[in-house]
Amino acid sequence: MDEKVASEALVPHFKLERLLNQDQGGRRVTLLGSLEDKPALLTAERAAFPSDIKTLEAFHKTLADVKNLGTNDIYHWYLASVGHGEDSPPNLKLSLISPCTEKHVKKYSPQGVRTVTESPQIYKDHIRPYIAKQREDGRLDWVFNILEGRKEQKDIIFRDPGQDGAKEEAFLLAPDLNWDRKTLTSLHLLALVERRDLWSLRDLKKSHVVWLKHIRGKLVEATVEKYPEIDRDQLKLYMHYQPTFYHLHIHVVHVMLEPTSTQATGKAFGLENIISQLESLSGDEDAGMSDVSLTYTLGESHDLWTEVFHPLKEGRAG
Repeated sequence: MDEKVASEALVPHFKLERLLNQDQGGRRVTLLGSLEDKPALLTAERAAFPSDIKTLEAFHKTLADVKNLGTNDIYHWYLASVGHGEDSPPNLKLSLISPCTEKHVKKYSPQGVRTVTESPQIYKDHIRPYIAKQREDGRLDWVFNILEGRKEQKDIIFRDPGQDGAKEEAFLLAPDLNWDRKTLTSLHLLALVERRDLWSLRDLKKSHVVWLKHIRGKLVEATVEKYPEIDRDQLKLYMHYQPTFYHLHIHVVHVMLEPTSTQATGKAFGLENIISQLESLSGDEDAGMSDVSLTYTLGESHDLWTEVFHPLKEGRAG
């Protein structure tokens, strides 16, 4: 028998014993089993998506059993199947943004990355006014929908009314809608604070340290209670800077979640490190993260690169 044909004939005869390993995105599995009564390992990985336009034009028509995970303002999340029967489990996660903006297009387009250092003065003169603009025109409606009880209420894992009922300390915890809700090693939760005067980690001060420690403890406690298979030391809590949206929030993820650019150094700032930095600042309780320089990464299509840091680099900033 031809060697190629003989090799292809092996796979259908593989006898599965158990799942040995799976990446957190569910894209790759390693199976332990046997072939002809001898131990064997079979690793399966989903093929890459095609890149030719003609194939991609027909792609959405091949989707079957599309099930909505959630809808909030312009954002929609789904599970779907492709290339399988009706009873097959979903093998795709879909995210739809409609209508999308030019900012969305830039975010999801390939682009170079730059490292920038934002001084307190740059933050005051350029970044703070930029952030204020990003909070206009209903861009945070989807966040307020959750906080005000209009959307995603059945998904809320935990809601804290604040220490001693202090409204300004209230927050909630819910699944990030990009998580499939099943694969615990890819766990991704999102904590949103109720107050609206904290836009990013730059607004945190020494006076917030006790509150932040309270949030950290409650988030860990609520997560391991909801998902008892996870231990406390298997969780990672962080904030983004620059974040995708400017309302203070904390990401809670499993430590085994494959690191992406959003978790990389220069994008994700650990909650423990933020608390430690606040505690070590000199000055009174009003001293905060707006008083320090932060180094992080920006895509070359990001408005802050094109409108602030690139002109500063070229000596053209006003």
